Amino acid sequence: MSQIVLASASPRRRELLEQVGIEFTACPAKGEEKIEDTEPEKVVVALSKQKAEEVAFSLLSYNESHKKLVTPQDMLVIGADTVVACDGEILGKPKDEEDATRMLKMLSGRTHSVYTGVTLVFVDASGRTGEKSFFEKTDVEMYPMNDDEIGRYVRTGEPMDKAGAYAIQGKCAIYIKNISGDYNNVVGLPVARLYQELKKLGFEVFPEEI
Repeated sequence: MSQIVLASASPRRRELLEQVGIEFTACPAKGEEKIEDTEPEKVVVALSKQKAEEVAFSLLSYNESHKKLVTPQDMLVIGADTVVACDGEILGKPKDEEDATRMLKMLSGRTHSVYTGVTLVFVDASGRTGEKSFFEKTDVEMYPMNDDEIGRYVRTGEPMDKAGAYAIQGKCAIYIKNISGDYNNVVGLPVARLYQELKKLGFEVFPEEI
């Protein structure tokens, strides 16, 4: 694989790809997210498709209009989206501190599910494309959090750009009682599943050893 592009601005997803040694370029999707489904697994797959397809289209368009500047090469675009689901409600990023407080009260002392959808868009040097989508689910049980604990955590600002208003890899780690499934999926990208899916499709994502 000549070029891998991550269609996300998430620093967590970047760190996970770097952690496992995958070389990539970040090119965040900028389009407005549109959700029509209500089932969390369908929502995350649809949103990941929107991101990956938007970035792949923009890169293809750029290459087409700058043929003298661009050398044709194979490309893989990775789009991902994560949501938390509890009591039939899909929890994305909180709108404000009040919304973050509401989400954390809902999750406190209970088990919820975290879904991450991933879409892979493949483009070969001739411009032909292919696509593969999947999702991963992880169940997370949290210890009870009282109002003071929730208030202190919200005031750190950490919940504000996280699905479900918490970061399992951050300050909220002290409230995580149990995890069933892939930890990295909760962080934002199931890198083990990603690698397995790419391997099934015959893609080598690691650079050759020198």
